[in-house]
Amino acid sequence: MITDERPSKVGQPLVPPQSSYWHSTPDALASVVATIADLAPDTDEEGAFPEEAFQLLAESGLLAATLPGQPLDNHGQHTAQLLHLLKRIGAANLAVGRVYEGHINALLLAHLFGNAEQHRRWQADVQRGALFSVWNTQADDGVRIHALGGGRYALEGHKTFCSGAGWITRPLITGELLSGPTSDGRRGWQMCIVPTEHAKVIGQDDRFWKPLGMRASASFKLDFTGVELDESDLLGQPGDYFRQPYFSGGAIRFAAVQLGGAEALLEATRDMLRSMGRTDDVFQKTRLAEMAYRIESGNQWLNAAGTNNDAWLRAGEADSASRIVAYANMTRTAIEEICLKVMQLAERSVGARGLLRPLPFERIHRDLTMYLRQPAPDATLADIGTYVSQQSAPTHRLWA
Repeated sequence: MITDERPSKVGQPLVPPQSSYWHSTPDALASVVATIADLAPDTDEEGAFPEEAFQLLAESGLLAATLPGQPLDNHGQHTAQLLHLLKRIGAANLAVGRVYEGHINALLLAHLFGNAEQHRRWQADVQRGALFSVWNTQADDGVRIHALGGGRYALEGHKTFCSGAGWITRPLITGELLSGPTSDGRRGWQMCIVPTEHAKVIGQDDRFWKPLGMRASASFKLDFTGVELDESDLLGQPGDYFRQPYFSGGAIRFAAVQLGGAEALLEATRDMLRSMGRTDDVFQKTRLAEMAYRIESGNQWLNAAGTNNDAWLRAGEADSASRIVAYANMTRTAIEEICLKVMQLAERSVGARGLLRPLPFERIHRDLTMYLRQPAPDATLADIGTYVSQQSAPTHRLWA
């Protein structure tokens, strides 16, 4: 039940990074990923959270990977490399990948819409080990932001599917900013980043979180009623959250994490077939071959989506945003299909035995099934068709 009595990890950041260790040698990231994968079974239950994995991400410098001066600096053109990093984290543990992608998303939004003072403050928070996320989803009892006067605001309402729940120390949440005598006439969908150590205990409801998979993502319902913020905690202007291409174009990031799950399934399938001495079976070989070429096609989608995203943003042409969104929607759709087919092939390869706990295959399959259920897949496909139908360029130059 929702309660303010439950102990919270609010205000308890992770150990800060010492360096970009993960980027120091070719084997450094592999070591981090392998450790996260080894830890994954330990938190596969409702209410758990992969704390050790995120401690490792903090210590290795991965939480700060997109900050200024870091290997994947948001000021640079590194989207393809970032997507492959997200894929590697997802392959290790999809629940970790989901929360890590939310952290990366929040830092990008802060970079895009924050002012210089906010940049300094939030970057320092990351360096001290703060974990960010983006919580936008809500039901009828969603968040409203009330202007109190004197640069103060009060929150009222709930967010659902808050991945990371009480472990996130800098959640970026959205809510309806209501017009009032002290809101300067602003109203609309407003972003804010909550410094949780200054907030009252946030009510937490984990009753509905009984998922098929992604258990360790701890995606609870949270009550922000009574939380007060300063003007400096508000990010950007009302409506910025939905600004394109960043809103829909970000789908390539969660698609990258999902593709990591498909890679992990192929790895688990090979391991199981080897353990049973069945890798010489011609039918198993053909299934492995199909899984491999589908996953590699997913890698090419990530390469193209990342490269095109950076190139089209740099070009700044009139239709750059719509082109980025359309390509992101294609990438998301293609990778979903790839993952679904890989899951089917993997099931046929390992049979009922592979779906038994505590084999890694069973957990990865559950997690990927749950994570693939992203919102509005049909509308996404229709949006691709709308873009294509409205273009006058020859088909071979649609994405040139």
